[in-house]
Amino acid sequence: MTDFLAAAVQLTSGQNPELNFNAAEEQIDLAARRGAELIGLPENFAFMGDDSQKLALAPALAEQCSRFLVTMARRYQVVLLGGGFPVPVGDGSRTLNRAELIDRDGQLLARYDKIHLFDVDLPDGNTYRESSTVDAGQQLPPVVEIPGLCKVGLSICYDVRFPELYRHLVGAGAELLMIPAAFTAFTGKDHWQVLLQARAIENTAFVMAPAQTGQHYGRRHSHGHSLVIDPWGTVLADAGAVVGSAIAPLNTGHLLNVRGQMPSLRHRQPALF
Repeated sequence: MTDFLAAAVQLTSGQNPELNFNAAEEQIDLAARRGAELIGLPENFAFMGDDSQKLALAPALAEQCSRFLVTMARRYQVVLLGGGFPVPVGDGSRTLNRAELIDRDGQLLARYDKIHLFDVDLPDGNTYRESSTVDAGQQLPPVVEIPGLCKVGLSICYDVRFPELYRHLVGAGAELLMIPAAFTAFTGKDHWQVLLQARAIENTAFVMAPAQTGQHYGRRHSHGHSLVIDPWGTVLADAGAVVGSAIAPLNTGHLLNVRGQMPSLRHRQPALF
């Protein structure tokens, strides 16, 4: 791992993909101008709308998203994560929720299809059934080395509530855990930062969490607060509740120091569990 700037982009995506792509590029441009070498876009960066519209758009949108990520990575010479977009499967009534990590040359470094789906009835009256239109991924998330930067483990949103997934990632060498999300406003106010800090602390790893914020459509409202967190659990950058980015340096020496001072990964007793 080397020292570099990472940017967790925060968006308020809506039902018009063209406007969403324009908004995403604006933030990529701003982050790159500030020196960010690794930039993450949140879950649903290209579309936030109802399921019927998502399914209708998915075939074209999947191609547009992949092409957009490649173009942006090359144009701004950054490593870019597209934190989640719909990819059609089967007869067109289902999608995968896919994240792709693209290098500066536009080459695919890693791909991950979300495995934990958000099927929840919240006390505020909102009901979410991601599984009604999304198939769960069947492969554990990858860990990939970004040449010259660090080893990254991928995940998406609701995954953050499943700590065993992050144990897998850090066991496979991850130094940075990327958790793009569209976390609901209701759960986010109580759980978002706590969960992210827990994943950083228990795995002594950096966490980078690009997020959606604000009102999208109907009653769909996201919490915001894109975060970059260090291996001690300290919040290095917080984007607040507005469109923008959380940008912070990720430091090799700090990672090694924390893992040396708090060697919990070496103290695990996996044979007992």
